[in-house]
Amino acid sequence: MRFFDEAAVLQRLDLDGCRTAVREAMVALSAGQTRQLPRSIIPIGAGRLFGQMPGALLNGGYFGAKLISVFAEPDRPGRSAHQGVVVLFDAQSGQAVCVADAGAITQIRTAAGTAAATDALALPDAERLTLMGHGHQASAHIEALARVRALREVRVWGRSLERAQAFCEQMSAATGLSVVAVEDAREAVADAQIVCTVTGAVEPVLMAEWLTPGTHVNLVGASVASAAEAEAAVVSVGRYFVESRESARNGAGEFLRAIAAGLVSEDCIQAEIGEVFADPAVGRRSPSDITVYKSIGHAVQDLAAAAYLYEQVR
Repeated sequence: MRFFDEAAVLQRLDLDGCRTAVREAMVALSAGQTRQLPRSIIPIGAGRLFGQMPGALLNGGYFGAKLISVFAEPDRPGRSAHQGVVVLFDAQSGQAVCVADAGAITQIRTAAGTAAATDALALPDAERLTLMGHGHQASAHIEALARVRALREVRVWGRSLERAQAFCEQMSAATGLSVVAVEDAREAVADAQIVCTVTGAVEPVLMAEWLTPGTHVNLVGASVASAAEAEAAVVSVGRYFVESRESARNGAGEFLRAIAAGLVSEDCIQAEIGEVFADPAVGRRSPSDITVYKSIGHAVQDLAAAAYLYEQVR
């Protein structure tokens, strides 16, 4: 059995290969070629959760689960630490063959999944990116999105301007891109062609009226029904895409709030992202479309990333 700690995952799990693995997993999910159970969560105490996400890659020859703790960080309101493991089993032998750090897997596969969706839905010449949030996911998303679009400008907004500025200095040096902090959220989003929300917010930080025609939006940070990074109207102004219809009904906060407000019905979901990957015609229809992709996270994504990692060294 191979073991990959955080450093090993960050070193060996490349974004391009992971993007392909996650893309294929989402196509398989929409085609009914994977199996997964809804995530189960056990409260451990105030601000502390234990989550389990089991699944099977039926065509990939692996099954397993992500086991993860989510503990709030008292000194950083709205933020939490994700720690745990992804355990991979061989479907032929039944043997556990790989254990990988779940935090690093999640960081890379989430950004890779967003990049795949952006590649499918954003305008081909999109070059202005706005990130709302400046944590680990923000850095991973800049790196991942720069691989699918020729970014010319990256704006970053966060509740702490000081932290956002420090983050931008670090990312500018690391990537060679122009990465600048913007204090006002509306100004940060203005004229952006790609917007990513990667915050710990439970109430909206992104408003529909800030979006311009042609923008592609990735809603990434909120992954439970009780949280929403964007106001409900963002769902109704754009063509709305999800990882799976079932997960949207169970955990997409913006979508559920839009339904509760009478702004949309469940029919507003244009397609699952795996369906878009399989048939781009169901994605963006016009250069003026606002497209919105909701990412919650799925066990098959974690397993696909772990399987790709394991296959590189087996």
